[in-house]
Parts: sequence; C-alpha cells; structure tokens
Amino acid sequence: MTSTASTFPIGVPRPPPYAVVFGPRANCTLNICPLQYSVYGYRPSLAASYTFITLNALAGLVHAYLGFRWKQWWFMGCMLVGTVNAVIGYVGRVMMYWNPFNFSAFMLQIICITTGPVYYCAAIYITLALSIQNLNPHISRLPPRLLYTIFIPADIVSLVLQAAGGALSTSSSGSSQVGIDLALAGMSFQVFTMVVFCGLLGDYLFRYYRRQEGGAVVVVGGGVKSGRGLGLFFGFIGLALVLTLVRCAYRLAELHEGYSGHLVKEEGLFIGLEGVMVLMAVYCLMIGHPGFVFKKGAKEYELGGQSEQELRELK
Repeated sequence: MTSTASTFPIGVPRPPPYAVVFGPRANCTLNICPLQYSVYGYRPSLAASYTFITLNALAGLVHAYLGFRWKQWWFMGCMLVGTVNAVIGYVGRVMMYWNPFNFSAFMLQIICITTGPVYYCAAIYITLALSIQNLNPHISRLPPRLLYTIFIPADIVSLVLQAAGGALSTSSSGSSQVGIDLALAGMSFQVFTMVVFCGLLGDYLFRYYRRQEGGAVVVVGGGVKSGRGLGLFFGFIGLALVLTLVRCAYRLAELHEGYSGHLVKEEGLFIGLEGVMVLMAVYCLMIGHPGFVFKKGAKEYELGGQSEQELRELK
C-alpha cells in the first residue's frame, strides 16, 4: 500500500509524492502524512493498549505461580508464551500510537496478537486429554493420547500458517494475496480444529456424567474434589474455548476483507472481539486450571466410582 491514486481517501489531502505509507519502506509520519492513510486509519488507544499489557502481564504472573505450585509445566509454559506474546503485541500497538505508519510495530503486533491464542488452545488440548485419562478413558471415542497427538500438530500447523501469512502479507506491503490467503487458511484451520475438539469434548462429558453414579469426586492424598468443582473446571475451560471461537470468527471476517477492508479500521471491534475475548479466556483458564482438580501427589482417584487400579486395567 503506497501513496497511489487508488488508495487516496476521498476529501483527504494527498501525502507528498515521495511518501510511502505502508510496507518495509514506509517513511510516513504524522508530520507529513494524514492519519487516514495509515493501515488502521486511527491511532491505537494508549489506554486500551496499556490496560491489555498490564492485565496480560498479571495473568502471566498468576499462571506462573499456579504452574509452579501445582507443577503443571506444560500448561504453565503454553500460558506464559501466550501472555508474553500478547504483551509484546500490545507494545507494538503503543508504538503505533506514536507513529501509525511504523511498519515494524505493525508487523510485531499483527503476528504476536494474532498467533497468541494458538498457545492457549494447546494448553487446553493437553489438559483435557490428561483429564480424560484420569477420569474414565474407556468411554472416550478416541484414546486420550491420540487426542493430543492429533490436535497439538494441528495447532502447530495453524500457528505456522498464520505466522507465515502475516509475515508474507506485511513484507509485501499488503499486496500479496498469497500471504492473506495463508493467514486466512491458518485461522480457518484453527476454527475447524477447535470445533471438532469441542464436539469430542461435549460428547465425552455427556457420556461421562450419564454413566457417573456418584456426585462426588474424591482425590485421596491430594484433597477432596466435589462434582461441582469438577463441573467448574470443565465449565470454565469450555467458556475459554467459546470465547476463543468468537474471537476467531471476528478475525476470519477481518482477514477476509483484507487490510483495506472496513473491519480492520474499527478499533472498538478489535478491543471488544480480540482483546477482551482473549483476555477473558486467559482468566477463565485460571479457574479451569488442572492443578485445582488434579493435585500433584494424589495417590488414588475415585472418579465416577472407579479406583486407580480399575482405571489402570482399562488403559
């Protein structure tokens, strides 16, 4: 996107003929180019960006504490990578406030913010697979190990496609349709993967609660977990998945329009459907944390009336 006649907003003074408004060679600043020529057409809100930086950093600290406390290393690692990604991405938006034409800042925030939820999905996939393994694996349509053998590689494919598409489309000054198509394919594949996973999870929970005879779930040696506590665990993980799906639906629509579309220029939609949705999902995963249900050091599970010995025989 350069300062060509096809990109001139109606009624806005043209930038100087030497000005490049978008891409690796962008040289515009607010001193020489009207704001309307920037990719977003607005200066990202400092208040919103600093709020998301603070709340994502806080979420990362809480997840680090919970991870060390319950020794849930995979879950903690995924959540920390995701929250660090978010912080870096919103730092990029702060940089774009001071210069909306800053291409490096644009590339930083578009890649980091877009790909962040992929790490949260990976944490959820592993956690729920291990939950099924500990609860009642023989009623699952698929073996628990096969769940993350399928969904983690799918998550990686989605991440690679989105990152490659974002890098290609931005490095080509937004002119590469291949880059936009790659990012769109990655996001679409992520949504498809999540929908399939939600279907399998819903089916498992229906079968599990239908077969469960007792209302209490007891973890001997690690504390007592009631059926309500387990329900909260699954409920908040499910809510995190729904929030992430809403966010992905918004991103799909935005990517479909491209950088010259209407949605990319609506900061309110970005704040509500990207920033707030993802942040709420991250905080939901504090309550839906595996450590609260499956405590480290528990020696026996009596889940749905089955002992650890019975579960071993079913594996």
